[in-house]
Amino acid sequence: MLSLMVFGFISGTARPAVAAPEESELESALVKLVEPHEKSGFDFRADIWERDLAPDVGKAARVQMFKGNEYRVCLAVPPSSGVQISAHVLDVEGKPIESKIEATDKGWGIVLHVKPQHTGIFLIAVRHAGGKSKTVTCAMVTGYR
Repeated sequence: MLSLMVFGFISGTARPAVAAPEESELESALVKLVEPHEKSGFDFRADIWERDLAPDVGKAARVQMFKGNEYRVCLAVPPSSGVQISAHVLDVEGKPIESKIEATDKGWGIVLHVKPQHTGIFLIAVRHAGGKSKTVTCAMVTGYR
C-alpha cells in the first residue's frame, strides 16, 4: 500500500513522522485514490508532486510516459477544504489524451486514465473547478502497468 509517510520526503523537504492535520488529510485522500489501482496491478512512483493551488492560477507538471504502458494519475486536495479540482493530461499540442476521468463525488480528487499512443513528455494540468475559492495544497502521484 502507498504510504506517504514511508517516503519521508514531500516537496523535497524532510517531514516529521507526525504531519499537520491538513497534510495528514491530504495523504489519506491520495492513498484512497491510489489503493484500488494498486490492487489492479499499477505500480506507483515513490515521488509525490505537491504544490499550492490558488483559485485563479492552475498548476502543471511534466511527466515522461511510454507507449505500451497504461497510467493512472491521481490528484487530490484535502477533502475538508471544500475545493473542487479538475485535471487533464495534455500532449505537446495541448490536447487532452486521457481516456477516462474519475472524480470523487465531492470533487476533491481525480484519477486520470492514460494509455499514450507514443513515448514522450506530457503535461498534467490541474486547476480549481468549483467549491470554495481559496488556496489549498494539491498532491499528485502517478502509477503504471
